[in-house]
Parts: sequence; structure tokens; C-alpha cells
Amino acid sequence: MAAEDNREAQRGDDHEESSPLLKEIDTKICSKGDAKTASFVPPHAAEEYGWTADGLPVSHGSVIGEPIGRNQWNSGLFSCLGRNDEFCSSDLEVCLLGSVAPCVLYGTNAERLGSAPGTFSNHCLTYLGLYFVGNSLFGWNCLAPWFSYSSRSAIRRKFNLEGSFEAMNRSCGCCGSCIEDEMQREHMETTCDFVTHVLCHTCALCQEGRELRRKVLHPGFNAQSTVVVIPPGEQTMGRK
Repeated sequence: MAAEDNREAQRGDDHEESSPLLKEIDTKICSKGDAKTASFVPPHAAEEYGWTADGLPVSHGSVIGEPIGRNQWNSGLFSCLGRNDEFCSSDLEVCLLGSVAPCVLYGTNAERLGSAPGTFSNHCLTYLGLYFVGNSLFGWNCLAPWFSYSSRSAIRRKFNLEGSFEAMNRSCGCCGSCIEDEMQREHMETTCDFVTHVLCHTCALCQEGRELRRKVLHPGFNAQSTVVVIPPGEQTMGRK
């Protein structure tokens, strides 16, 4: 009996292996596996499309391989009074701060970029110290731009804004031949940010302040919701 059961089991296995339905399923599974392996491209073999100023790949948010265009600044570098829009009063405030107290303007810009506790005081006091040292030793504010130019690069990367080097290349077309990749372009843009802060320091701070006030709320408006407990009304003792 055991031998007959084994023979019947072997016949069943042979029947299952020779079944055309199983063969069809196997061919489908193999074809799907081949398609997956054919569509898979190793990361090192994929084409590198570069990256944008804010660190995102060029393919992010667009067709793969299609470059993402840079955004324009809301106001020009020498638009001291800003624009005639709903932010005109804020633009006048930025112009006044940049002329009288650039340390306060730089501190508020840094506070809007990173709302960590103590951001305003740390940046404002450091700028103020460099301002006094530069004016005392060299007669002009030559040290603070070395500290503040990084905020311009951070704003440009955060909002994917067009840099000075790219704007110059777009207008004259004479600077693009010396750039080989996006990394080198970013180095040139950072250098242009530094030069802009050294040569037009107050105008650069004001332009950054106008840009941030149009795109980033002040950290004070991002406060967490609080629970307000209202005390009960006046109560009286009742007599039975």
C-alpha cells in the first residue's frame, strides 16, 4: 500500500509539473522578473543630472534631466525703498534699519532663516562687535561682511534664487565657458555673494530683508497654540 501511495504521489507531481497552466504561470513570473531586472538601473550607472542651489536634484519636481529655472529676487539690489505693494511699509523699515542699525537688520534676517532660541542676539551681537572693530582699526565696516555673507547664500539656496554669477552669465554670456559642473557654479555664486556683501553691504542686507519679509513669517507668529482656562463666574452659597 505504501508503494502504491508513493507511485500515485509521484504521478501527481509529474502531472503538476507537466501542467500547461503551471508553465504559463512560470513564464509570466519569469517575464515579470526579467522586466524588473531590465528596468532596474544601478545608482552608479544612472546619469547624474546635477543639483539645484538648495540641494535638491535637478529631476525633483520636473521632467528627469530638465533643469529647474531659478526664481528672481522680489526686488533689486539697489531698490532701497523697495516696491510699491502691500509690503511698502516693511520695505521702509528695512531701509531705515540698514542705514542706522545694520546689526539689528542682520539679526532679524538670521532670526527668520533659523528660529532657534537666541538666534537674533547671537548674530546681532557678533555683527556689532565686528562692526566696531572694523571701524576702529580700519575706518570702515570691513569685517562684518566676512561674517554676514553666508546669510545671502542661505537665502539663495532656500528659495532657489538666481545668483549674481548666473545673472551675469545670462546677460553677457561670457562666464559660462569656465564652469564645468553645478558644484563649481555654486562656488562661484558663493564668491559673488561675498563680493556683494563687501562692496554693497548695506544694499545686500536690505535686499535680503525685503526678500525674507515677503516669504517667511516672523518666528513670533509661529507660536504654538495655548489652552486658555477661563475661571468660573461668581458663585453664591445657597441655603436649603
